[in-house]
Amino acid sequence: MPAALHIHRLNKHFPNGRQALRDVSLTVQHGEMVALIGASGSGKSTLLRHVAGLVAADAQSPSLIEIDGCCVQQGGRIHHDIRRLRAQVGFVFQQFNLVDRLPVLMNVLVGLLHRIPRWRSWLRLFQPQECALALEALARVGIADCHAQRASTLSGGQQQRAAIARTLVQGAKVVLADEPIASLDPESSRKVMDILARINREDRCTVIVSLHQVDVAIKYCPRVVALHHGQVVYDGASSALTPALLRRLYGVQADEILADAAPPAAAPCVPSPTPQWTMAPAAV
Repeated sequence: MPAALHIHRLNKHFPNGRQALRDVSLTVQHGEMVALIGASGSGKSTLLRHVAGLVAADAQSPSLIEIDGCCVQQGGRIHHDIRRLRAQVGFVFQQFNLVDRLPVLMNVLVGLLHRIPRWRSWLRLFQPQECALALEALARVGIADCHAQRASTLSGGQQQRAAIARTLVQGAKVVLADEPIASLDPESSRKVMDILARINREDRCTVIVSLHQVDVAIKYCPRVVALHHGQVVYDGASSALTPALLRRLYGVQADEILADAAPPAAAPCVPSPTPQWTMAPAAV
């Protein structure tokens, strides 16, 4: 059975010459919940956008990205059938990516657009069973009573929950969450992370979430992948991420991801495979 996600030797340079990703190789199995951690500019968001096929890797590079055995991109070229593959990938953006003037229910129904005829999507015509599916998704994230409100009237935490409901309606096998709690208060952050953990557990979908907060990663994700200057410097159990190890990996940047972190030893965790190490030159 192919892995949920397989990345091989992914490299990305920006037009200004800066290398955002350096030879990243990563495999995530079905049903895993994995945290991507790292300081600002470490490459977390860039990596997730490559996985979703929103950005192409360096041209003529040996890179390969596959989801459930299907090619997303190879050699710097996004696969021609990427639209069909994106239907299996839900993307939760930091800034929610909702249409403010539309009702919450309509925003959630956007997750069905890949399944319905284009003429119905243009006219915003949805069948009763489709609306019921969207209402059920909103109930699962705890905001069904807000379905008729305009998205702009919701709080930040509610908007993020609506975005997660959209991925539920979409039926995504892999959920990519790009710093979903970065702009939320602590209570809203807890609710959003609880929901992501619950759909990972109940729906057995694969969840990959990028986070600044190492304590949140340790609490919710059995496995952590740490990026530093676009390179994987740690891939293994979250329980092994002590402040001392993070300072060894990140140097002075460790303070950024250790801010407000709880002691790792006190956080619950689930057994994970033996860590695989790759030390970046800058971290030695």
